[in-house]
Order: sequence, then C-alpha cells, then structure tokens
Amino acid sequence: MLTLEEKKEIDEEIKLFPYKKAASIEGLKVVQKHRGWVSDESIDDLAEYLEMSSEELDNVATFYNLIFRKPVGRHVILICDSVSCYIMDYQKILNQLHELLGIQYGETTQDNRFTLLPIPCLGTCDHAPAMMIDDDLHKDLTVEEISNILEKYE
Repeated sequence: MLTLEEKKEIDEEIKLFPYKKAASIEGLKVVQKHRGWVSDESIDDLAEYLEMSSEELDNVATFYNLIFRKPVGRHVILICDSVSCYIMDYQKILNQLHELLGIQYGETTQDNRFTLLPIPCLGTCDHAPAMMIDDDLHKDLTVEEISNILEKYE
C-alpha cells in the first residue's frame, strides 16, 4: 500500500499533468525516494493509484535506468562510461572502486553501503572522468581522491 505521505507527494505531481498516467515517472520516483527501490508490489499499488495496468507501469519503470527494480545500497554510485570518460581513462577510477569496495557493476557491498552502476552519460564531458553518488556529481576524478570521496558517505 502507498503511504499517506507518498500519496500526497504523488498527488502534487499528478496536478502537473493532463491525466494520472502521465505522472508515472514522477510517481515511481516518489516511491523510490521513500523505499529505496520499486518492488513488484509497489508497481501494483502505484499502477492502481494512477489508473493504469501494472504491466504498463512496469514497462515505464524498466525503461528508465534510474528506477531501481531491485534493492540497492544506501548510496548508489553511477560511474560514467561515455566516450569522453573512456578517453580520460575512467577505467582507472572503476578499477579503484572495484578494489576499494570489492564489488562489480550491479553489485552491492556486504554492508549495504554502496551499489555500483554504469551510466552512459552524466552530462559533464568537459570534466571527465565523472561519477555521481546519490545526487552529488564528482568531476575531474583522479584515482587518489576516490577513497576520500567514499569516506563522505556513511
């Protein structure tokens, strides 16, 4: 069941659209904000609330790579693997993350602190390589600063 707080936030988003279905992405974001990810049960509840089928909403949820359909860590690390970051040797940054965290893409650390995911672009090609942790963009990365960056996230 959607909580009253979730419904209130979703209702605010619905006001911005001509019909309820059009608020599906925003509704998914609200659920994910409160729960950390979007379960099958959440899809069913939200779909009913938005007056659409669960299949329709699941299609939306699985299309967008920032809607998490399985549990993730407290902090999600998105590392850009675009051409610009590739040229600027993002692989060294990725290798350092693998070494420090002990996980590969799509995995979560044993303490549930971090999940590591690739992203095709963070829109900061002039400051490659780049990664985003939660809502924080980290640009012009070097291997030496990765450990200090990770320490900021409990």
